[in-house]
Amino acid sequence: MRDDITIRPEEEKDFNEIDKLVIDSFTKGTNYSDGSDIVLLIKEIRAGKYYIPELSFVAELNGKIVGHFMFSHFPLSTSPTQANYDRDIVRTEIVMLAPVSVHGDYLRQGIGSTMLKLGIEKVKEMGYKGIQVEGDPAFYNKVGFVTSAKYNIHPTSGWALENPECMMYMETYPGSLKGISGYVIYDMYKYA
Repeated sequence: MRDDITIRPEEEKDFNEIDKLVIDSFTKGTNYSDGSDIVLLIKEIRAGKYYIPELSFVAELNGKIVGHFMFSHFPLSTSPTQANYDRDIVRTEIVMLAPVSVHGDYLRQGIGSTMLKLGIEKVKEMGYKGIQVEGDPAFYNKVGFVTSAKYNIHPTSGWALENPECMMYMETYPGSLKGISGYVIYDMYKYA
């Protein structure tokens, strides 16, 4: 873990810089997005009831913002089909980690794993039981995430996963996800 990275909660004054960072990160670091859809996702999360301002972070290196990531509330559904919000959605003590961005000039330098380790500690301090993420298992397994099926949590609607291992969970303490199971309804923001 790098000792020169600090994280702090994002502030409104950071939003334009975060948007630029996200575009740069996804344009240079992926082949599936130019980042514009990720900027829209961030705005959707901030505008909704699942936003947790104190768990939405920027990562700084020498006073410069080089990363951004957010944890937001994420309920599960008791039904594998499109959820009836009032009947099927169960609020849990789980947060979703999404999106995660590192400025394109700082990719593959240990910044992403460092900022996530620091952020995960904050999630634990706030008493959440688990963290969900969707992404590359080769990266997220290194910071402690395992396939969601281990916890009887499965994806349903929304975007198709490249493979089932792409949806992962982390317990914040041993056994913290015991008794929590269900289905991830990606379009649950429509019901909020």
